[in-house]
Amino acid sequence: MKVAIFPPNSLILADLVERSGHEPLTIMKELSDRVRDPEIDSPPLNITSEDPSKGLKYASAEAPSGVRGRLAIFAPVFEKADAIVVLKDAPMSFGCLGCARTNEFLLYMIRSMKVPKLILDYPSDEQGSKAVVKQIMDFLKGVGKDD
Repeated sequence: MKVAIFPPNSLILADLVERSGHEPLTIMKELSDRVRDPEIDSPPLNITSEDPSKGLKYASAEAPSGVRGRLAIFAPVFEKADAIVVLKDAPMSFGCLGCARTNEFLLYMIRSMKVPKLILDYPSDEQGSKAVVKQIMDFLKGVGKDD
């Protein structure tokens, strides 16, 4: 089962998803597919002319170009998901929280999706961290049973 994670570049969440036997959908994979092109290894050159306009599917032309650009890459990752795990209000160092508007949109999109999802607050202490990991593993164990 394909499980998207939020923040989309969290190595911790990706590892938990993988340990549970699912395929983590991460932004790192999407970006590496674009950057590790054997012919052109430069992001500005290996993005086609259609890529920036793909963001218009998710946000209007009035939205900042950085938001549309991120959505053009991030949103399709979540659209492929069979399930989603979210840690809200994570500190800046936990994942890619550099673009708050993109993240707000992604959280709105995630909430409106009709897939199983687990949305948790980022833990603030060791006991909370253990509880969050248990909740995530229980969710991932349960979400794969129907397949």
